[in-house]
Amino acid sequence: MWSSRRYLAPIPDKIAGMAQTLTINSDYKRSLLQALELFRSVRPEDVQDLLQRCDRRDLAAGELLLSPGEKNEHVFIVLSGSLNVHVGSPSTPVLATMEVGACVGEMSIIEDRDPSAYVIGAEDTHLLVIHQTILWGMVDASHDFAKNLLVVLSERVRSHNQVIADSYGELRKFERHATTDALTGLGNRHSMEESFPREIARCEKDEEPVSLIMIDVDNFKDFNDKFGHIAGDRALTAVSRILRIQFRPRDVLVRYGGDEFAVLLPHVGEETAMTIADRVRAAVSGNTADGSDSLIQIPVRISMGVAEMHHNGTLDNLIRAADAALYRAKHAGRNLVSN
Repeated sequence: MWSSRRYLAPIPDKIAGMAQTLTINSDYKRSLLQALELFRSVRPEDVQDLLQRCDRRDLAAGELLLSPGEKNEHVFIVLSGSLNVHVGSPSTPVLATMEVGACVGEMSIIEDRDPSAYVIGAEDTHLLVIHQTILWGMVDASHDFAKNLLVVLSERVRSHNQVIADSYGELRKFERHATTDALTGLGNRHSMEESFPREIARCEKDEEPVSLIMIDVDNFKDFNDKFGHIAGDRALTAVSRILRIQFRPRDVLVRYGGDEFAVLLPHVGEETAMTIADRVRAAVSGNTADGSDSLIQIPVRISMGVAEMHHNGTLDNLIRAADAALYRAKHAGRNLVSN
């Protein structure tokens, strides 16, 4: 991968001459090579003969230098101008800009693989071109050159690891959004499909009961029609806040969809679950306050259906049983708990 570090150290005017001629002789002062990251502290006389065998390339702005799928056998050092690095395609945002003194292409030689990124001229750019056979000759000829190459490689690896870490962070953020309900902050139905079976399996292993409570906000459509969708969202947020407080941290509470919630109670049988559900129902009915202002009471009620997992039962069957119980509660007049 690529370091995003920019090389802004003052460059002697004679460096520009390297872009115009390949005549490399003893007049090269150590200070000239210091501007190039691979040649810092390298004695000119150690690599002079090898430098004379190098080539020069003029790269136009927008011209492609390296790309995945194209074998590379050279290291390119920027003598003037600059290069842009893109990952994925040339149209992606610039990952790094390699300026005067920087090099590209060394990773593909070391790894004996095609380049991992697209390198394109950010402007008209002049390059020193070092073939891989000459590169290894310089490694043999100069300890300082070899050390510089290791430093460059370590920077590339560190940059690569940072890109991986950043990408992993973005992936984790995406996964959180994919499994978290944006309105309430509870797990969503997708998270339920992962967490419920896991908890059920643990209870079965421990030979402990597990119960499911399905929760529905009564007459929520009428509430929305009367007070508007913004008020409806505030009501759902208030209900979810109370549910989160009322249930244990180990209970798995999710927004099942719309105005429905589901909560799995590990190590709880149906009779105890009924008692818990009625307590929660009363808490919502009597204390559904908008979290933004504790003085604003939201007139909502909930109905709840309770079911216990049977031996060798399935999650689908458990959900159907709790749904059926919820239907009975609503059919009996709402603001009730049924099993």
